Amino acid sequence: MRDLFSMEVETQTTILNENLLTLENQPQSSQELESLMRAAHSIKGAARIMEIDAAVKVAHAMEDCFVAAQAGTIILDTEQIDVLLSGVDFLLRISQVPEADFDNWLSEQEEEIESLVSAIAAILEVEEVEEVREVEETEGAGVVEEVSSQELPTTVQEPISPTQPQQSQQLLPQANQQQKSVIPTQKFTPARLTSQASPTTERVVRVSAENLNRLMGLAGESLVEANWLQPFADSLLQLKKTQGELSHLLEKLQEFLADSTLNQLSEEYLKTSQQKANKCQEILSDRLIALELFIRRSVNLSDRLYREVIASHMRPFSDGVNRFSRMVRDLAKELGKEAKLEIIGKSTQVDRDILEKLEAPLTHILRNSIDHGIEFPQERLAAGKPARGTVKLEAFHRAGMLSITVSDDGKGIYLEQLRQKVVQKQLVTPEMAYKLTEAELIEFLFLPGFSTANTVTEISGRGVGLDVAKSMVEEVGGTLRAISQPGEGMSFHFQLPLTLSVIRTLLVEISGEPYAFPLTRIEQIVMVKPEEISVVENRQYFTLNNHHIGLIVAQQVLELPELAQNGTKNPTSTDTLSVVIISDHLNFYGVVVDRFLGERDLVVRPLDPCLGKVPDISAAALMEDGSPVLIIDVADLVRSIDKLLNDGWLSQVNRETDITVITHQKNILVVDDSITVREMERKLLENNGYKVEVAVNGMEGWNALRTVDYDLVITDVDMPRMNGIELVSKIKSHTQLNSIPVIIVSYKDREEDRIRGLDAGADYYLTKSSFHDDSLLNAVIDLIGN
Repeated sequence: MRDLFSMEVETQTTILNENLLTLENQPQSSQELESLMRAAHSIKGAARIMEIDAAVKVAHAMEDCFVAAQAGTIILDTEQIDVLLSGVDFLLRISQVPEADFDNWLSEQEEEIESLVSAIAAILEVEEVEEVREVEETEGAGVVEEVSSQELPTTVQEPISPTQPQQSQQLLPQANQQQKSVIPTQKFTPARLTSQASPTTERVVRVSAENLNRLMGLAGESLVEANWLQPFADSLLQLKKTQGELSHLLEKLQEFLADSTLNQLSEEYLKTSQQKANKCQEILSDRLIALELFIRRSVNLSDRLYREVIASHMRPFSDGVNRFSRMVRDLAKELGKEAKLEIIGKSTQVDRDILEKLEAPLTHILRNSIDHGIEFPQERLAAGKPARGTVKLEAFHRAGMLSITVSDDGKGIYLEQLRQKVVQKQLVTPEMAYKLTEAELIEFLFLPGFSTANTVTEISGRGVGLDVAKSMVEEVGGTLRAISQPGEGMSFHFQLPLTLSVIRTLLVEISGEPYAFPLTRIEQIVMVKPEEISVVENRQYFTLNNHHIGLIVAQQVLELPELAQNGTKNPTSTDTLSVVIISDHLNFYGVVVDRFLGERDLVVRPLDPCLGKVPDISAAALMEDGSPVLIIDVADLVRSIDKLLNDGWLSQVNRETDITVITHQKNILVVDDSITVREMERKLLENNGYKVEVAVNGMEGWNALRTVDYDLVITDVDMPRMNGIELVSKIKSHTQLNSIPVIIVSYKDREEDRIRGLDAGADYYLTKSSFHDDSLLNAVIDLIGN
C-alpha cells in the first residue's frame, strides 16, 4: 500500500507541477484548474486511506484554493503559485519517506506542516462568505455549507440525483461530522477520476527491467527460430524437384520397356512404382504449400512479437523531462531572471534506459543555460530581446537516431573569451590557442573541471557539468556537439541510439567472420585504392578531406588470424581496401576490414559477466540464421590501437600484393655507462627500424630485463654496480631470460674479456670500433633479424 501511495503521489504531483506552471501564464484556465483540483483530491483520498493526516491537510488546503479559483473567487498569481508549488514538493517528499523512519520524520516536520497549511489557507481571501454563497447559487452549482470565517468551503456539493433523494440526504450529516466539507461522492471517486481523466490516457503497469530483458531475449530467439523454417522449406522444395525427376525417369523407363516383352509381375511393379511416385509428389506438394503458409504466419507473428517487446522498452520523452519546466522556473527566479522552458516532441519515443541516463546531462545543460546563457531582464531589453528568455528542449527521430537539442536565446559564448580562458588555464600555449578553430575551442567546454564561470556558486562554476554529459553520450554510443552564436544563444545537439536494446550496426567481415560496428560510432566508411596509401616512419596513412588517416588492420587489433590462414583468397593488387574510419574525437584511424556486409538492426545480448571486460568487444547478438556476431566497442578499439602503435607493433598493407603483413618491431636493451656510446648505439639501431631502450649500468639493466620483454641485449663490460660479464651470467642462468641473445661491446679488444664473455654465454663479442662499419648491425640482424 505504501508503494501504491508513492506511485499515486508521484503521478499526481507531476500533473500539479505542469498545470500550476501553465496557470502562471493563463490564470483563469478552467481546464488546468479542473485538473489541479482533481489531482489534489486524489492525493487527499489516497492519504486518508493511508492515514497520513499531514498529507491530507496539505492536499485539502490546496484543493480549497483550486475550488475557489474555479469559482472565480480568487485569481492565483505568481506568489501564490510559489506557495502551492511548495505544497507539491512537500507531498512528494512525504511519499518518499521510508516507512521505518516515517513517524520520526513526521514529528520533526510538524512546524513546517502547520506553516505550510497556514500559508496555503491564506491564499483564500474571501471577505464575505455570503458573497460566495450568492455566486454559487447563481451558477447553480449547489449548496455551500455555512462555515465560520476561519473555516472556508472545500468543495461544492453536486446536486442530488432524483434517483437517490432520501439516502443521499441521510448520508450528508454523517459526512459533515467526519469532514467539514461535503465531498460529492459520485463525482470524485478515484475510479471515476481514472476513467474520466483522458479518454486517450494509456494504461500503465510496472514491470522490472530484468523481466523486460528476458522477454526481449525470448522474442529475439523466437524470431531466429521462425527464420530457421525457411531453409527446411527450401530442402522440401529440393526434395519435390528430385521427386519430379524420379517420376520423369519412371515414365521414360515405362516408354522404353513398352516395346519389350515383360512378365506380368514386372509390369505391375513398374506401374505401382509410377503410382507411388505420383502419390508422393502430390502429398509433398500439399505439405509444402501448407508449410510455406505456416512459415509466413510464424515469421509475421514472431516479428510482431519482437517489435512489441522492443516497444515496451520505449517511453514518451515527456516522462523523463516533465520536472525540468519547474526547475527552470525556480532557478530563473532564484537568480532574478525571467525564463521559460519549451518542450517540443513530448511524445517522441525514447528507450527507458536512455531516458534515465539523460536526466543528469540535461539538468546540467539547462542549469548552465539559465546561469550563463540567459541574461537579466534589463540586459535583454537593452539588447532588443524580450525580457523573458526562452530555453527549448526538443526531441525527435532522424535517420534512425534520437536527436535531442537544448537551445537558448541568451548571450552564447564569445570565442575570444573562451580562447583566453583556455590559455589562462594553461591548457594550450597562446600560439596554439590562436590557431584553434571554433569547433576545437568548443571541445574544451567538455573537459573535466573546465568552466567559463569566474566564481563558484551553488548553481555552477565547478566545471563538472558538460563533461558528465559527454561521458553519458559516449557510454551509450552517441555524439554531442555544441554551437555558439555570440549574442544570440547557445545550442547543444545530442545524437543517440533510439534504444540500447536494439542498435543499428554496420556488419563487416574480418578473418572470415562477421563483426558489427555501431553506426553511431563510425565517422565514415571508404574504399581506399592501394596507390592512395603513403608511408611515413613505418606507419601507413591515406588522405581524406585534407586529413591524414592512419591505417591499421583489424585482424591485428582483434588478434585474429590472417586471411590466408582462414582459407580466404587474398585480394589482387587492383582491389580497393574496405576501411571503417573511427575516432575518439582527437585521433582518427582507418580500420581495414575484409569487406562490408551491409547495415543491420541487432538485438544487444550482454556477454556473460564471468568473462569480465572482453577487450574491444561490448556485446553480442544473433543473426537471422542464429549465428552469433560480436559487437565492437569502438572506444576500447581506439585505445587498443593507440597502445599497439606506442608499443611498436605495426600493421601494414603491402601495396604491391595487397596482402596483410604484420611485423613486430624488435625491442633492444642497450646497457652502457657512457652516454655517448649509449646514444650512438641507440641512433644506429633506431635508424634501422629497431626499438631501443637504455640502462646506465648493469644493475639497472638487470632490473629492466625482469620487467620488460626484450629481443636482444647489448652491454658494455666495465660498468659500476654490475659489470657486463656478471650481467650476461645472470641472464644465461635465469630460467625465463636465458633465451635472450646478448652482444658484448667492449672499448678494448682484450682476449681475457672475450673469453670470459663467451664463456658466460654471450653470443657476440665486438669492439666499439665496429661502430664505424656494419659489424654491430650485421650481428644484430644475425641474431634477431631485421
